[in-house]
Amino acid sequence: MRILIYGAGAVGGYLGGILTAAGADVTLVARGAHYDALARRGLILEGPKSGRPAPIPVRAVRPGEEQPPFDLIFVGLKSHQLVENAGRIAALLAPQGSVILPQNGIPYWYFEKLDSPLRGSRLASVDPDGVLAGTIPIDAVIGGVINKPADLAEPGRIRLADQPGDRLVIGELDGRITKRLEAIKSVIEPAGWPVLVTDNIRAYKWRKQLSNAVFNPIGALTQSSARQIGGDEPARRVAKAMMEEVIAVAVSVGVAIDMTPDEMLDGTQKRVQIPSSTLQDVRGGRALELDAIVNGVIDIGRLTGVPTPRLEVAAAFAGLLNRRIVEDGWAIAPAAARRA
Repeated sequence: MRILIYGAGAVGGYLGGILTAAGADVTLVARGAHYDALARRGLILEGPKSGRPAPIPVRAVRPGEEQPPFDLIFVGLKSHQLVENAGRIAALLAPQGSVILPQNGIPYWYFEKLDSPLRGSRLASVDPDGVLAGTIPIDAVIGGVINKPADLAEPGRIRLADQPGDRLVIGELDGRITKRLEAIKSVIEPAGWPVLVTDNIRAYKWRKQLSNAVFNPIGALTQSSARQIGGDEPARRVAKAMMEEVIAVAVSVGVAIDMTPDEMLDGTQKRVQIPSSTLQDVRGGRALELDAIVNGVIDIGRLTGVPTPRLEVAAAFAGLLNRRIVEDGWAIAPAAARRA
């Protein structure tokens, strides 16, 4: 199995590193200083359990230097980066190859291969012009959910927050348990990342949405971790109300999330205090992954008649923050950097 990690940031880099160490045929696509560090010294993984004692000598290439075809492409990009890369991803794929799309948020394929009156509906927030649906072969797509807090601390060095429940969840869009899912599991799991094969990938997407749609925008606006939000009583009340909206939208499309808002909020107090990916992007001055994480939920609510007023407030202000970053080049340095 020839594997490509298209977007070897924090999680993609972690997967590429452990697969390389396990002897898999894997190529990592990286840019700029991160590529330079990977090519020069290899990949450094730091973490209490997932860390490695020495740099891993990975095969890293720049975009455009890949040698196709690849049997499996793991796309480590953010959801808002998919459209501009969709054509390249499709061109790199072997004829019977598979693409794992594990991005946070509501995916563009949500209503594909789904037994629902909404089958085929397109969400304007995540694929406004239908580019993704028209470019990446739908039969190649495997849905994914990442449970692995990670941070690209510096080029070539990934910091991992090992927690109970760390795993990669994968599933077919039509709910079948297929040989290709089991084959992917047989490659990734022995390398060190547990893999759960599911017949209901959408349920797992919604469970993670209960966290992402709330903690990511609030965290970006307040410079706070999920643990800090869950531990502050006024912020907790707002977060709980937003989670209730997420649950109501999920129910409207036939998904019951197997966790209550209080359980999710209580669980934050057991988490390692690591910034969300959205907060990391604010601090790095990068465009924010808001459409799939927040606006996709709002879009589905509009399709099914479920009001989401609190999510819309959070989306509006986080969207304004995103425009400041994109249009004005604005960024917030973390406190440690400001003191240095």
